[in-house]
Amino acid sequence: MSFPRFPGLLILILTVALIAVNAPVSRADITIAADARTNYVITLPSEPTAPQQTAAKELQKYLAQATGAELPIRSETQVSKNAPQIVVGASDRMGELAPDADVSSLQPDGIIMKTVGKNLILAGDPPRGTLYAVFTFLEEHVGVRWWTSEATFVPEKPTLSVGSLDVKYAPPFIQRSAFYREPIHNPIFAAHLKLNGHHQNVPAEYGGHRRILGFVHTFNRLLPPDKYYDEHPEWYSLIDGKRVRNEQLCLSNDAMREELTKKALAQIRQNPNAGMISISQNDRPCGACQCEECKAIREKYGGEYSGDLIWFINKVAEDIKKEFPHTMVETLAYHYTRTPPENITPRDNVVVRLCSIECSFLQPLGTSEENKSFREDIEGWSDIAPNLFVWNYVTNFHNYILPHPNMRVLAPNIRFFADNSVVALFEQGDSYTTVGDFVRLRAWLLSHLMWDPSQDAEALVREYVNGYYGDAAPYLLEYLELIHDAAEESDVYLRCYMPDTSSWLPPEDVHRATRLFTKALNAVKDDPELHRRVRRAKMPLDNVWLKRYKSLEIASKQSGREFPGPKDPAEAAKEFIRLSEEFNNKYYGEGRPFQDYERRLREKYIRSAGPPPEKCKDLPEDRWVEFQDAFFGMARSRWGRTVDDPRASDGKAARMPATHHEWAVQCHLSDDLTLNNPWHCYVVARCDVKKNAGGDVMTMGIYDLRNSKGITSRSVKMEAAKGPEYKVFDLGTHDIHGGCYVWVAPRKRPDEVEGVYVDRIFLIREEKGQE
Repeated sequence: MSFPRFPGLLILILTVALIAVNAPVSRADITIAADARTNYVITLPSEPTAPQQTAAKELQKYLAQATGAELPIRSETQVSKNAPQIVVGASDRMGELAPDADVSSLQPDGIIMKTVGKNLILAGDPPRGTLYAVFTFLEEHVGVRWWTSEATFVPEKPTLSVGSLDVKYAPPFIQRSAFYREPIHNPIFAAHLKLNGHHQNVPAEYGGHRRILGFVHTFNRLLPPDKYYDEHPEWYSLIDGKRVRNEQLCLSNDAMREELTKKALAQIRQNPNAGMISISQNDRPCGACQCEECKAIREKYGGEYSGDLIWFINKVAEDIKKEFPHTMVETLAYHYTRTPPENITPRDNVVVRLCSIECSFLQPLGTSEENKSFREDIEGWSDIAPNLFVWNYVTNFHNYILPHPNMRVLAPNIRFFADNSVVALFEQGDSYTTVGDFVRLRAWLLSHLMWDPSQDAEALVREYVNGYYGDAAPYLLEYLELIHDAAEESDVYLRCYMPDTSSWLPPEDVHRATRLFTKALNAVKDDPELHRRVRRAKMPLDNVWLKRYKSLEIASKQSGREFPGPKDPAEAAKEFIRLSEEFNNKYYGEGRPFQDYERRLREKYIRSAGPPPEKCKDLPEDRWVEFQDAFFGMARSRWGRTVDDPRASDGKAARMPATHHEWAVQCHLSDDLTLNNPWHCYVVARCDVKKNAGGDVMTMGIYDLRNSKGITSRSVKMEAAKGPEYKVFDLGTHDIHGGCYVWVAPRKRPDEVEGVYVDRIFLIREEKGQE
């Protein structure tokens, strides 16, 4: 089984792009350099733009590095028509040499690469096309590779010959965003990858980038309720008979639309070159207006809640086009507006953005049953909308530093988008971390596929891994194949929020993966830079061990297999923290600072764990598993927090005030534990009492998220829980899996109860046949 499972043949595309035509003609090769010498010159227009000048300098720089010969840069007025030359950018000289090479016929960011006699033309659609023509030439015909912002490969070619070229091509997506740290923080690298999205921040001399005014969720930013609601409550959604200030807008209100359009036009006038403005719903699950006028528009145009949205956006876009005919108006088909409308179509200057957040990212979006709903929606929009924008999710936001086996679907998903009227693509990756799951490979791969979706993704992956990781590549490629095979065999619904890997990566595959990385590190042990790259790439696997250490240890003992994990989890946690600092990593998830994760790792593994529970002290280690407070997740910080408690087994406990009844303490379990079902489950807890009034002071239980049902629950009386000493509460014996969590909640009794404390949760494996 090869990695990834993509067809090796290139796929012909697209109705929305000019197809690259490599039409061989009977011309001899041109030799730009021979034995590190050249008689070629780089010819610029008489009045070159800044991007054209940059393109010439980039070409000069990398040709000099490859061949050892530096080509002078001259104006077309200084170069004879008969001189051997590389013409960079549209100019009179290009017209003289190739009258049919017309950049005005190109789609956005399109390129021309054409040999004419002994000359080469590299030009494209302004402002970026000429740069992209140069970068494409350097990659495809010189062999330059920009692996990262700091790692570039330039082959030694003292003699450089180029065959006949007649290529005219434009990418299917006019806006291409790879939301990863490298291309965001290094805009020149982003330009080399031909990324031009909102977050890439490419400077003007490298062609700039396509900004989106407001970016997303702009209703409240255009008409902030704090400014407008008191005077115009009728501009905001009517919900259950009341105008609500922080939901959505009343889209049928003409006065509201006039003010919003006025505000939007003011933004465009300040940023006339942005090219797109977002006029889109707030980030709420619904909140659509229920007034009679809005409901009447929805009934006319259907699509649940998208009919009145498109009716409204079309009117705004019509007014914007009068002053800014080339500015696109973007809106969201998101949550409640995702289903396409009927009897109405978006205007030609409207872009409809869909988001794949509900999807499974193991199976292809375009063919799988798991993603049928999203596929039908995007195909429905494609039938009526000329311009679609997709916000696609390509990472695990719960924890960036975990393996996320979705690489096999990246190419088919991008092809699916290109086939369905998608003109802009935002691939949201691990933008905040430096140590995520092969984040450098992913940024490079996605960039190349967005530029040309017909490329062979398997070849791209192999090329990158071989080029960037050197002799470690065979083992890393086998590792990638291993984790993707494991996920596919599990048939997991791979969401973009996965708490751990136990639902798809079984213990034996964690062991195999660990051995492969050991071989990879040994293969490059004499090369400090390659060793550093491989060590950084191993951190997501290290994190698998840290998140699943105890259950993996139990699984190894039960199976009789050798345990290849860390001998000392505390030392492994310290090393993980040290490496994160060395690699300047600041986050472990979206908006989740690494210092918070570091604190949890220290609490899990580095601080003293305390004595085992009384029920477990005489049992073999593989018969029980304990979860201290560091393993708990708090549903909301205001509902509970970890506090010092000298009475707790490890000196700390989760405390919940008796001001609510929410399931604040949640301890998520692992699929590793299913190997040893059933388990007897216990909670160690107590409460501080203000007034001895009797009655229930807390509830606890086990919930099954996968099947949306409770497994067990119980209430705890004040008499059973009060006092300074912790008590053990029995939740019974159950089969559990990774979709289960143990929960504890206080009763809302602030006058009688000070707080509820949870020290730890522990499970004892029932022996086969045991009652």
